Amino acid sequence: MTSRLKEKYQNEVVPALMERFQYSSVMEAPKLEKIVVNMGVGEAKDNPKALENAVKELELITGQRPVVTKAKKSIANFKLRAGMNVGAKVTLRGEKMYDFLDKLMNISLPRVRDFRGVSSSSFDGRGNYALGVREQLIFPEIEYDMVDSIRGLDIVIVTSANTDEEAKVFLELMGMPFRK
Repeated sequence: MTSRLKEKYQNEVVPALMERFQYSSVMEAPKLEKIVVNMGVGEAKDNPKALENAVKELELITGQRPVVTKAKKSIANFKLRAGMNVGAKVTLRGEKMYDFLDKLMNISLPRVRDFRGVSSSSFDGRGNYALGVREQLIFPEIEYDMVDSIRGLDIVIVTSANTDEEAKVFLELMGMPFRK
């Protein structure tokens, strides 16, 4: 069983991209490669329970067990040592990636207060899109009463597009709500 978004990509998005950018082969059309969801937990050095809660929430949101990330360098001003736990991340591929993106665009982002669309200037020059979410409460799996503290997360959508323009058109066709 394929997800709604994957079917939309194959049936609507690829033909539209082929027509718009004059690709000679279907394989030239941009596609999703992976989605990385990262949650930094700065308070984890003082409070290990905070990291456990962040890992549980990230697992609920993505449906996949997160990897705990560690500090690469020691930073004295932040009382941080190399190797200390500082966050968690999940890399989504395949069906889970399409399901997560569908949920993000159609359910979670519209739940943001005063939502007018996402910025179209967050491309990195290589066709990847980065999105910051201020609170994890926009995801329907997170229960408000069970949250110990509000944490933000970073979502990076990695595409096979060569330019930012191709990636923007691709994500627009997929349904990403960009600001006008």
